[in-house]
Amino acid sequence: MSVMTTGVSPHIRSGRTTQSIMLDVIIALCPALIASVVIYGFRALLLTCISVAACVLLEFVWEKAMKKPVTIGDLSAVVTGMLLAFNVPVGMPIWELLVGDIAAIILVKMLFGGLGCNFMNPALVGRIVIMFSFTTDMTTYAVPRVAGAIVSGGVDAVSTATPLTMMDQLTWGNFTQLLLGAHGGVIGEVCAAALILGGIYLIIRKVIKPIIPLCYLGSLLLFSWLFGGVQPVLSLFAGGVLLGAIFMATDYVTSPFTNLGKVIFGCGCGFITAAIRVFGNYAEGVTFAILLMNILVPYINDLTMTKPLGGEASK
Repeated sequence: MSVMTTGVSPHIRSGRTTQSIMLDVIIALCPALIASVVIYGFRALLLTCISVAACVLLEFVWEKAMKKPVTIGDLSAVVTGMLLAFNVPVGMPIWELLVGDIAAIILVKMLFGGLGCNFMNPALVGRIVIMFSFTTDMTTYAVPRVAGAIVSGGVDAVSTATPLTMMDQLTWGNFTQLLLGAHGGVIGEVCAAALILGGIYLIIRKVIKPIIPLCYLGSLLLFSWLFGGVQPVLSLFAGGVLLGAIFMATDYVTSPFTNLGKVIFGCGCGFITAAIRVFGNYAEGVTFAILLMNILVPYINDLTMTKPLGGEASK
C-alpha cells in the first residue's frame, strides 16, 4: 500500500536566495555607476561607497542594539545605499547624504521590522527626506565632465539644468545626449543606456519581470501625449524614470505579486508621473508616483488575488 506524504506550503522551492537576488541587482547597477564616474568623476564613486557603508553599518548597529539576528549578509542594505546615492547630485555634501541613509534604513526599514516588512521603498523615502531638507543642494547639478566642464580631480562648481526643466527646447538631435548622459542630473539617472543595460540583465536573470517597467514607460508615454506634454518620447529618457521603473518600482516588497497587479501598479506610476510633470510645478514626478503606488499595493493585491486551484471563495 502506498503512503502519501503531505506537508505545508511552499511545495515549489527555488535555489535563489535574497543574497543572490540582491547581488544580481548590484551587478545590474554597476554599468550606471561606471557611467557616473566617467561623466562626473570619482566623487560619484565616493558618494556611492559612503552611502553603502553607512547603510550597512546602520543596519548592523540597529540589529545589535535590538539584539536581533544580523542580516547585512543579504546585501539589501548595499542595494539601498547604492540607490540612494544614485538619487542625489554629485556635489551633494556627504553629511546630507547620511541623513537620507538614516531615514531609509532606520525609519523606513528597521522600525517596520526589517527587509520584507517596509511598505515603502527605503531609498525613495531617503531621497524625499533629503529633497525637502536640503532643496538647494538637491537641485544643484554639476555640468558633466563629458561636456568639458569638469576640472581635473573634482566637480565644476557651475550648475546646469536637467533635460526635464528644458523639455520644450529638446529635439531628436539631443537623443544621443540623453542616452549617454551628457547632461545634468543626479548620479544614477543620467546615462539611460547604462540603466537599460542593467534592466536587460535583470530580466535575463529573471530577477524582475518586464511587466512593471514596460507598463510604467508605456503609460507615461500615453498620458504625457494625452495631457499635451512636450516631447513625450524623449521624456522617457530624461529624469529618473528609467532608474525608477527598472530598479525601484520593481522592488519585491513594495510592488504587487500578481501579474494583473503589476500592470495596474505600473500604469498607475506612469499616470501619476505624467500628471505631475505636465500639470505640476515640479519637473520630476517619479519619486512621488512610486511612493503613492506603494501605499496602494495591499489593496491592489487584494483586488487581483487569484483563487487557489481546488479552493473555494471565503464565505
